[in-house]
Amino acid sequence: MTPGVEAPQKLVGEPVRRVEDAPLITGAAKYLDDLELPGMAHVAILRSPHAHARITSIDTTKAAAHPGVIAVFTGRDFEHLPALPCAWQAGGVENFVNMPRALEIDRVSFTGAGVAAVVAESKYAAEDALELIEVDWEPLDVVVDAEQAAAEGALQLHENATGNIVMDWSCGEEQATEAALQEAEVVVRERLVNQRLIPTPMEGRGAAAEYEPATGNYTVWMTSQAPHIMRLLMTAFVFGIPETKMRCIALHVGGGFGTKIFLYPEYVLMAALAEKVGRPVKWVETRRENYAATTHGRDHVTYLEIGAKRDGTITALRAKTYANLGGVLSTIAPGIPTTLYGRMLSGAYRIPNIHCRVLGVYTNTGMVDAYRGAGRPEATYVVERAVDLLARELELDPVEIRRRNFIPPEDFPYDPGILRGLKYDTGDYEKALDRALEIVDYEGFRREQGEARRQGRYLGIGFSTYVEICGAAPSAWIGTVGEGWGASMWESANVRVHLTGKAVVTIGTQPQGQGHETTVAQVVASELGIPIEDVTVELGDTLGTPFGYGTYASRSAAVGAVAVYKSLQRIKEKARRIAAHMLEADAEDVVFEDGRAFVKGSPETGKTIQEIAGAAALGYDLPDGEEPFLDDTTYYDPPNCTFPFGTHVAVIEVDGETGEVALKRYVAVDDVGVVINPMIVDGQVHGGIAQGIAQALWEQGIYDENGQLATSSLMDYAVPKAGFFPPFEIDRTETPTDVNPLGVKGAGETGTIASTPAVVNAVMDALAPLGIRHLDMPLTPERLWRAMREAKA
Repeated sequence: MTPGVEAPQKLVGEPVRRVEDAPLITGAAKYLDDLELPGMAHVAILRSPHAHARITSIDTTKAAAHPGVIAVFTGRDFEHLPALPCAWQAGGVENFVNMPRALEIDRVSFTGAGVAAVVAESKYAAEDALELIEVDWEPLDVVVDAEQAAAEGALQLHENATGNIVMDWSCGEEQATEAALQEAEVVVRERLVNQRLIPTPMEGRGAAAEYEPATGNYTVWMTSQAPHIMRLLMTAFVFGIPETKMRCIALHVGGGFGTKIFLYPEYVLMAALAEKVGRPVKWVETRRENYAATTHGRDHVTYLEIGAKRDGTITALRAKTYANLGGVLSTIAPGIPTTLYGRMLSGAYRIPNIHCRVLGVYTNTGMVDAYRGAGRPEATYVVERAVDLLARELELDPVEIRRRNFIPPEDFPYDPGILRGLKYDTGDYEKALDRALEIVDYEGFRREQGEARRQGRYLGIGFSTYVEICGAAPSAWIGTVGEGWGASMWESANVRVHLTGKAVVTIGTQPQGQGHETTVAQVVASELGIPIEDVTVELGDTLGTPFGYGTYASRSAAVGAVAVYKSLQRIKEKARRIAAHMLEADAEDVVFEDGRAFVKGSPETGKTIQEIAGAAALGYDLPDGEEPFLDDTTYYDPPNCTFPFGTHVAVIEVDGETGEVALKRYVAVDDVGVVINPMIVDGQVHGGIAQGIAQALWEQGIYDENGQLATSSLMDYAVPKAGFFPPFEIDRTETPTDVNPLGVKGAGETGTIASTPAVVNAVMDALAPLGIRHLDMPLTPERLWRAMREAKA
């Protein structure tokens, strides 16, 4: 090291402030609605007021004559375009697929389906003209409940889906599980409802497009978590054009939570409209459109059976789940309740016999697809409620029944038997549990609870000892016919170190607030030994970035950042070879550390990465056979998923007079492997906890018997305020994964997955003296008040 020069700071593991925040908090960042294109027109979409109806005719004459209107279109204008593709179907079984179109032509199957579009000089003129479109509707009968829709003799929604079944899928050993339940010393059964949720990102959906007749090229801007996938699906499966003829751009995206992964009809519609009218067009949805026409989450009804010995050893678990998938399918809808739900029903436990059957069901409701956690929250809710119900039945401490069934650390990698070729990578579940118990002072709480019960107060504590699957990617697993995703899910990164030593990284993932630019820059700065200010991260544009499968399933670090890391290793190796030439030394004698390459034992006479980058870029004096420039691209396909875990604990009090739940404490001990930026991870955990608690206590998407969305605005859908929550007490254990060289697992969904059952278990613990065993979510004051009144009576 040159005297007087400080060693570069190792930034991985440090709470570095987010580098992308300056434009976001100063209003300089550009979102979809900020986009202005020369000659741009505005689009408004007429949506069905009926949940199920035939379209007899549509008269657009008056709308077309309205001032400012450029043109009005119906589904007939785009009937040459096929329905949108279903990219992920349930593997191993037949899927009866019905997908939306750019605009529906002759029938609608949910309220909010688009049937006509107005293109106008202003959004106000477009919206006004919608009122002038005359549609002759023939209303049809409606079914909104999944169990009713799947019952014999129910209303048939689609000709190709007998009994309204999208797919009848199962995993695990059916006969062995039945035998184990028959032999079990105790069997607990319960019906669990995981209610429909409506994702509520700060920014709704939007899209804009322009078309160049001379080249046949489309450019589509969109609020997307996966612009490369949007390009692939639109070009290959809808427009039938080469990928090179479409550029997809995601600007800043104001929250997604999964709901912006998918190919929506409006993305296709904007591209088609731009070609039709010969000028750029833009559409931005209202919040009511967002609630009615954007995908929803969850909506499972599960019949659970868990068998055990009297000492609490679990011997079997069986689940039959009705998954409501809506009136038509979203892009990856069948994959959520199958691969990401059914295959995770072992949780953190050794359960020798598991069987899950999932019936995907069509109803006259909005599309249901991935929402933060995507199948894992539903699975964790089933497993963690099952454990608590079993503890209650056996009169055992819910903590002890968890300990008795945990997968021990020495059993990893662990095959739960239902993951179809994958194994849990690493884990130490008791360590996280013990830390959570220490923080919450479990023994002290139980003493406090006993005193409170003597006073007639209802204090409760609830646990969720979860494990989730992250880093969705292994092509040999998820891309096989058996799992239903007809493609790989690797991730890409390009790293270029320019003449002055400044690094530019382009990645295929797409953030919606997660801090990708910061975490990726930390990895680059740490590995190359350069200031974080010298790293630029580029993303979101299919023209300028290598192909990537996008951001969801907590994969951006475990797959995307690892792709960056692998490129950095090759760049460092090349830098070492060039430095050896500059130092007139054998390459085997040169090492690269802390941003410098030097001969072993002589760090004072080395070359900095900046000097090496300059020599590489100039290129006139390089080792024989060495190419100029420090540049490398990686396409990384990991050998396994990663499996974060942890223990969350909720402490609550239920008001005996009103049924209101007060959150007293919330403790989260997560293990997400190596943490690149603890501040960003804490923020992810905080947000996830808030969303999971919201499901437990407040949020529910409700359709009435006519298929009308009763919770169609923020006046009706109960998104919580910050003041509803206590300060979250966050801690971590660290069990690095052996799947990737960074040791990272994934953190974006842990809070949502763990918090819902923790809070429900806490409420049921509080109400145990009243004999209340289970209530379905959301646990609103009214629901608890009625249950308590009935129990006391």
